[in-house]
Order: sequence, then C-alpha cells, then structure tokens
Amino acid sequence: MTSNPPVDKVEIEQGYTVDAFHRGDFMLVQPRKGHRAGMDAMMLAAAVPSFFSGRLADLGAGAGAAGLAAASRCARAEVVLVERSAEMADCARRTIAHPANSRLSGRARVLVADVTLTGKERSAAGMEDTSFDYVVMNPPFNAASDRGSPDELRRSAHVMHEDIFEKWLRTAAAITRPRGGLALIARPQSLREILDALQGRFGEAQIVPILPRIDEPAIRIVIRARRASRGGLTLMPPLAIHDPRGERFSARADDINNGRTSLFGD
Repeated sequence: MTSNPPVDKVEIEQGYTVDAFHRGDFMLVQPRKGHRAGMDAMMLAAAVPSFFSGRLADLGAGAGAAGLAAASRCARAEVVLVERSAEMADCARRTIAHPANSRLSGRARVLVADVTLTGKERSAAGMEDTSFDYVVMNPPFNAASDRGSPDELRRSAHVMHEDIFEKWLRTAAAITRPRGGLALIARPQSLREILDALQGRFGEAQIVPILPRIDEPAIRIVIRARRASRGGLTLMPPLAIHDPRGERFSARADDINNGRTSLFGD
C-alpha cells in the first residue's frame, strides 16, 4: 500500500528498529529494511470485530503486526503468530518480549510453521483442526512478473505462488471452528481466485474495497467471512485512505490505523 500509518522508529541494533503502532499502544521489532509492516496489517487487524474474544491465528504473521493489533483492540483475544521465516519469527518473539508489550505478552505466542502444510503434518506443527475462533491472513499477493525487491526476505513475503489462496484458505478452513471468522487482505485482481477458494469453506463473505481516494480505483480489498456458513456475498461501503485532496489520512482511515475502530463498524 502506498502509505504507512504514523510510527515512531528507534533502532535497537544494526538492521532492526522498534516501531510504535496504535499511537504507542504496542511496539513492533522488525528489520530496518526489507519486509516491514504498515497499513495493510492495520487494515487486516481492523477486520476483527471489536467484541471478539477467543483464540486467533495470524497466518504469515511476519513480526506480528496484524495479530498484535487485533489483540491490542480486543482485550480478551489470544493470538498465535504463525510464521515460516526463522528471522521474522525471531522478530515476533522479540516483539512479544519487549517491555512495552507487557499488556499483550501473556496473550500472544509464536508458532514457526508453513501455512501450506496439510493433514497430520499441519496438526503436528501446531495448527490443529478447529482449534481457532478466528483466522487473519495477509498472503503474498504480488505477481511474479511484478518488479521484485532485491531483498530476499521481502520478496518471499510478497510474491504470490501458484494456488496460494487455495492453499492458505484450505488451512484456514481446517483450523477454524464452525461459525468461526476469517479475514484477509489482497489485491482486487485476486478476487475471483479468493472467492473460488472460499467456496464450500466460508460463507457470509463481506468485501470492503480500499481506495487511495474516494474517486480512485481500489488498490486493496479486505474480505471477512464465516466458517461453514451458507450466507451470501455483501459488497460493503469502501474505505478511502486519504482526504479528497492532499496526503492527509481520512478521519476513518486514521481511526482504523490507530485501533480506535473496526473496519466493518463492529
């Protein structure tokens, strides 16, 4: 996404920073360059209802921005940050252990695992069937033909692999209890593939288009759905990130970025 929410950056050692999110409500340890969390993670976290309580999995969590943002807003949520990369999982552990995150540390843990595992291998890795009340995900969604980053970690976190939505949503469906929730963020170009992968697994899908400005095309979509529901598809009002003129965040986008409200109004 083209803009990042305001964060305070303090380098803790060469190559890493501590960044304040939700106006300092929680801190994130992440690489100074390469794969860094920003507005996408905050929009994804904001899809979780404010009243949510239960066990939430953040698939492909990176340093943990989306999962911890959900935990920051939802005081009774327990979060498992699922990440394949050893480096990013270490950032997530350091994030949880940061003294400023003591309010969240008892409700968050890291699980090093590949989201695309199946069957017994998936369960053995710690992603047991029907063990979560909610799943959020930010799968890599850049096409391989897009201009790639020279940073290997950033490239692996952003470049889409074949059937990625099918594989990730298969895992989400397996680990989410019936009537549990799902939220994901992606590019609008992936909508057909996502809807196909949701079929027979999640229903009551709601889609919020994310626009740079109210008169510009969407650059992201956030989709929320419910496990084992037969409810239909709803296209929700869009979110404009910026005011019609200038670079200032719209009031609603600023509230969402900083954990003051949910994306879906609940």
